[in-house]
Amino acid sequence: MSTYFITGIGTDVGKTVASAIITEALKADYWKPIQAGELDFCDTKKVQSYVSNHKSKFHDNSYALQTPMSPHAAADIDGVSIQLKDIKPPKTNNHLVIEGAGGLLVPINKKNTILDLIKPTYKVIVVSRHYLGSINHSLLTINLLKEKGFEVSIIFSGNEHKTTEAIITEMTKVKVIGRINEEPYFDHNVVKEYAEAFKSKL
Repeated sequence: MSTYFITGIGTDVGKTVASAIITEALKADYWKPIQAGELDFCDTKKVQSYVSNHKSKFHDNSYALQTPMSPHAAADIDGVSIQLKDIKPPKTNNHLVIEGAGGLLVPINKKNTILDLIKPTYKVIVVSRHYLGSINHSLLTINLLKEKGFEVSIIFSGNEHKTTEAIITEMTKVKVIGRINEEPYFDHNVVKEYAEAFKSKL
């Protein structure tokens, strides 16, 4: 069984929808180690609402913070100290999809970043969305992961931008799993269609 870590080139690039699609495609378990803000409808609940298979299990956050900020700042407001040793992947006999928070170098405390949550055996999927600066952010993210020795692939999200996607693919040589279009809405039916399309690339 494999563990997939879903990261983004920044915030609001489509990590949660991508995580739901991968979870549905593999009938995997899902885990978000650190949730900051939106606790009433957190990313775990969003993914759960998108997933329609009955095999996936949804594991509790290691840290659930009140404020939608960088984890280190949200933790400070809550009077919490995030400890890397306390963030332990759930035990499962299934595939596991782990969703990060923001980008790779988002701090979780004064010493560690999201990158420190990614174990050497994990497969890393980078979600890239086009905006001014996204090529730079994509190359920085992917190249850092490759330097660290991770197996990296990419999902593009949002409106297609051919020249952006082409140069990122050409310069990184990573596998493209697919693209998630700017859909009018996402629900379990839409997610299931993407899951079927992406399954063979995982």
